[in-house]
Amino acid sequence: MAVIYTDTFLDPKTGIAKFNVVLTKLNGEFQKVKDDINQMQTRSGALEAEISKLREAPEGTPIDQRSLQAKMDQLDQLKKDAQRKAEDAQAAYNKRRQELFSPLQDEIGKALEAFAKAHGINVIIDAAQVPLLYAADSIDITRAFITEFNSKNPATASASPAP
Repeated sequence: MAVIYTDTFLDPKTGIAKFNVVLTKLNGEFQKVKDDINQMQTRSGALEAEISKLREAPEGTPIDQRSLQAKMDQLDQLKKDAQRKAEDAQAAYNKRRQELFSPLQDEIGKALEAFAKAHGINVIIDAAQVPLLYAADSIDITRAFITEFNSKNPATASASPAP
């Protein structure tokens, strides 16, 4: 019997290198959308500041109600657009994440099974998923598995073609 901490697989420095390659690819695919959403949020902040400035004009200063209302309408629309774009981007990100990570997770599962067979391990418990009260360091195979997986599966070979 052995334990493994699969959450360690994601560590950028000591985890499975292919995870970082896939995650970098995924984040790169969505960088433009992220930048667009950030720009929309920045513009919303600027509009909110303009609206506040108009509302807080010194006593006796005429306020152009049409201009104020137009800015408020523009802000409302911008917030709705940003919200929709963020929701759509999140859904697309999740779908693409599944597409990219599923083959890697399958590959790791097969490698973990082969590792267990090669080392005479009958049961592996994922301590990241199951609360453990105690596990001796001698049955923790996390580091050994990551090292073996990374040596047999170089990260540079993991780039998946875009659909």
